Amino acid sequence: MISLNKFSLDYDDKKPLGNTSEYLPAIGVGTWGIRNNSSAIEALTYAVELGLNVIDTAEMYQSGKAEEIVGLVVKRVGRDRVFIVTKLFPERFSDDKVAIKAAEASLRRLGIRYADLILIHWPASGIPIGTQIKSLEALIERGLTRYIGVSNFEGKTLREALESVKKHEIVADQVKYSVLDKRVEDDTLPICIENKITVQAYTPLEKGNVLRNKIILNVAKKYRKTGIQVALNYIISRPMVTAIPKSERKERIEEFSGSLGWRLSQEDIKTLEAL
Repeated sequence: MISLNKFSLDYDDKKPLGNTSEYLPAIGVGTWGIRNNSSAIEALTYAVELGLNVIDTAEMYQSGKAEEIVGLVVKRVGRDRVFIVTKLFPERFSDDKVAIKAAEASLRRLGIRYADLILIHWPASGIPIGTQIKSLEALIERGLTRYIGVSNFEGKTLREALESVKKHEIVADQVKYSVLDKRVEDDTLPICIENKITVQAYTPLEKGNVLRNKIILNVAKKYRKTGIQVALNYIISRPMVTAIPKSERKERIEEFSGSLGWRLSQEDIKTLEAL
């Protein structure tokens, strides 16, 4: 790693999962807002074939239908080839039994015995953080997930969650992060780097808005890459950061894959930091 303006430059396309001995591809795929089920299945299958084998979903997405779609992909490619992340509604973590019941329902939709990572979708208002984390840890104790994490936990809330764990570790925090929205760089990302928590950046392409930024497109020309590839490369150049863009098009999945295997220069990252 070499020193940068804000963070060290991470050249690895395999990122550590928290403080575990496991590594994940720097680019995975999301499943929010699926419009065509068959296209999504083909795209997700292709992603696994390309090595982008982290698939993120949630019980909220399409009222559980997205989990069912991921389950169909798993049947195609084999359980051992996919790292499955799902998220449960925050109110599920008011009690161990409620959390366990919700996780079991997600696993049935996914057609699997256990998830690789289950997250609290966002901090629940009215439920103490300690209670939420205790209920989350119960999912590991019951064998419903290999790892646990959080989503949309930032700053003080994330620190409180870290202080609340008793037997297990929070290995990931899924947050909104893009080259155009760097708010997590001020507080949340430093906490994650310090505590060895993997960041999963959602909406890293800002629904295509990265392609409307002239500076991004100009940088892309220098590397003979696309604006999407530059936007993703910026994110994964950060330590402990992975990205989970979403697409139902195989050609777009292949474009995501082209974000790997190279890195932007220090100078160009500083240019993008200023956006």
